[in-house]
Amino acid sequence: MSVPLLKIGAVLSTMAMVTNWMSQTLPSLVGLNGTVSRAGSSEKITLFQSPEEGWQLYTSAQAPDGKCVCTAVIPAQSTCSRDGRSRELRQLMEKVQNVSQSMEVLELRTYRDLQYVRSMETLMRSLDARLRAAGGSVSAKSFQELKDRMAELLPLSSVLEQYKTDTRTIVRLREDVRNLSGSLAAIQEEMGAYGYEDLQQRVLALEARLHACAQKLGCGKLTGVSNPITIRAMGSRFGSWMTDTMAPSADSRVWYMDGYYKGRRVLEFRTLGDFIKGQNFIQHLLPQPWAGTGHVVYNGSLFYNKYQSNVVVKYHFRSRSVLVQRSLPGAGYNNTFPYSWGGFSDMDFMVDESGLWAVYTTNQNAGNIVVSRLDPHTLEVMRSWDTGYPKRSAGEAFMICGVLYVTNSHLAGAKVYFAYFTNTSSYEYTDVPFHNQYSHISMLDYNPRERALYTWNNGHQVLYNVTLFHVISTSGDP
Repeated sequence: MSVPLLKIGAVLSTMAMVTNWMSQTLPSLVGLNGTVSRAGSSEKITLFQSPEEGWQLYTSAQAPDGKCVCTAVIPAQSTCSRDGRSRELRQLMEKVQNVSQSMEVLELRTYRDLQYVRSMETLMRSLDARLRAAGGSVSAKSFQELKDRMAELLPLSSVLEQYKTDTRTIVRLREDVRNLSGSLAAIQEEMGAYGYEDLQQRVLALEARLHACAQKLGCGKLTGVSNPITIRAMGSRFGSWMTDTMAPSADSRVWYMDGYYKGRRVLEFRTLGDFIKGQNFIQHLLPQPWAGTGHVVYNGSLFYNKYQSNVVVKYHFRSRSVLVQRSLPGAGYNNTFPYSWGGFSDMDFMVDESGLWAVYTTNQNAGNIVVSRLDPHTLEVMRSWDTGYPKRSAGEAFMICGVLYVTNSHLAGAKVYFAYFTNTSSYEYTDVPFHNQYSHISMLDYNPRERALYTWNNGHQVLYNVTLFHVISTSGDP
């Protein structure tokens, strides 16, 4: 059995090469150009499209631990020029040609091993036939030897079947690479026939697809914040504005709440464009006034802190009524534990990919930030974490993918300084630059639907795009 085992080792080695190619080279192809991505098209175009604020997706090769490491970079560093796209296309074609050559070599090696697989199948069938035909015509010893050898070969059947399946996969992949190479050649020919404006439109469509692909990557770690995008200058120095994080992409309503205490008026604009122009809005008058600026709109309801209390209020916009209100146990209020800028910012509500959160502190926690996961229906605390970070030293905070990020100031020169990971109950100090253009931030919230930070900065309504680092498990990972 020594020779067959060596041969099977060669078969498994070839299968490992196939797996490595699928997990390493193929993701690189998908990440290099959105036109060959299988992520599908998107119904939603990038919210704020400008030459300086595009979207890109980069995908690297395999990491040492066997995982595919991908990075979504938002926004793009610069607009795509014709020369830049041509150079990118040439580089992509070279990579495809290299992959095609590798596939040819792999196919030759696979064909050789496939011949061995077939001979092994013949041998197994022959042994099985001899075993069945022998019956009582051979000695008990010979019969037992045949049975033992058959038992040794039997586990190979599943390996052989899997190898035949992988061989068919290689053939399909080779055909895909050939088709891809032909498509790239056609695109290269077309690029010479398009003017700059036409090419720019094609680039914008590609960026929208890349944005959609980035949205499907799921959660990641914050590694960068873009330059600010000023949407409008409206209202007083303090306030909040937001969209519904759970609304479908077609719903672009904007809610606006000016001031940080005793306010009751909420303006609902039909679209972002209407908000920019200050038109087409309706007014909601809350039954109880709010405190602070840490409000959030989630699944059709507004969650806010009732003035001069530690009560959380859930106000439903459609029915214009309070659905539920509940005290947050032990939470400080009325400027007991605000952010560094004050403003009754004791309680800050947030929404990320995993749900509704409350950020506050208590006397028991000695003024350190507490993060609590809330049930959005009952407002009950599901679980809490003590971060150990003093809330009065924090400028503002926001949640992304279950991680609390804290800025070290609300003034110019601020940066994202601290991160607390609720999944591991651990923290780390960070150094992510954060450009505070108007020198006084009084509201900062992440919107998982748009992958953007909404900010109220000294009477300006501002957006930031974020860069998230993603580690995506390959199909073989648990």
